[in-house]
Amino acid sequence: MSFTKSKKNMEEGDTVLLHLGYDNILPIRLTRGRVDQTKYGAIRHDNLMNTPYGRKIQCPKGWLHPLQPTAELWTLALPHRTQILYSTDISLIILQLHLRPGSVVVEAGTGSGSLSHALIRSVMPTGHLYTYEFHAERCSAVQKEFEHHGLSNFVTVKHHDVCDKGFPLDCAADAVFLDLPSPWECVKSAKQVLQTGGRICTFSPCIEQVQRTCDTLREHGFEDLITVECLAQPYSVQTIHLQEVDFGNAKVTGNGSETRPHKMAKLESAEFKEELKTDHGEHDEIKGNTTGNLNAGVDAPPKEHSKNSDPQSDAGSRSVKRQEGRSDLKRHEFRVSAPSLVRQGHTGFLTFASLYLV
Repeated sequence: MSFTKSKKNMEEGDTVLLHLGYDNILPIRLTRGRVDQTKYGAIRHDNLMNTPYGRKIQCPKGWLHPLQPTAELWTLALPHRTQILYSTDISLIILQLHLRPGSVVVEAGTGSGSLSHALIRSVMPTGHLYTYEFHAERCSAVQKEFEHHGLSNFVTVKHHDVCDKGFPLDCAADAVFLDLPSPWECVKSAKQVLQTGGRICTFSPCIEQVQRTCDTLREHGFEDLITVECLAQPYSVQTIHLQEVDFGNAKVTGNGSETRPHKMAKLESAEFKEELKTDHGEHDEIKGNTTGNLNAGVDAPPKEHSKNSDPQSDAGSRSVKRQEGRSDLKRHEFRVSAPSLVRQGHTGFLTFASLYLV
């Protein structure tokens, strides 16, 4: 019963999620005398009862954490009977459908119940979810899960073909969600159960489905159509260190006016002029040899240097040496972020619309 309220200790009949590691969660239902096998060895249900959630449990070959289930954790742990929606899309659906406690929601295509758990939590304790599933076995399985999770009072599950027979609903709904191969076939039925100002959402993996659904929505008077694709972009956060750049320090006279910067004085120094002369001499020598050989019609041979000598690296090393030993230069630390090269693939398109005139 731990889906409906938060509790401290685990009790018999509770659905517990055993966190074994990253992306490895095992759902169990506590039963006296039962033993389940994990990759870390056997776990006895009797040892978990009356134990606080989140406590580290030692196993023969490792350890695990029993967690209290939430809609987000159940999405990661549930048995997949169909393709499911994940928290990235679910959060956007709940936001765009304007769900709140007391809302009445209609869902076509229950599937594995991933979205259903999030919808129930959004409309509790005074709202209700009506969900319809075409496949009889899937409908029976998800209905048992709702009973085990203590959610039966907030959801009605029916085995029904909404495409052919419409929605058998007596009350007006605040929102309708369609997860069907051909959602355009249910638009007319959805309009009949929606109240004024109601919202509709369809989930389709192909853009051709989206186009046909949008055309049908416009024909039946829906407005504010919008189609989105929700993709998570992970970012990598790193720490970098940069040394303070030396632009030369300016000297200040007694009256407060600045004299020529120290860097200008350094440019006029004999040491710098000698280095500059050496660099220019090498450049002129290479240029002269190249010009002479071109006039003679012969390619200029490259200038020979010492074994470990390179004109560009020598110039760079001289610049580095001039900065060595500068204890007055500070090093600054920065936090930067960059998008990761690995990105989530396409899941589907979400189309939202409003019905203002019934």
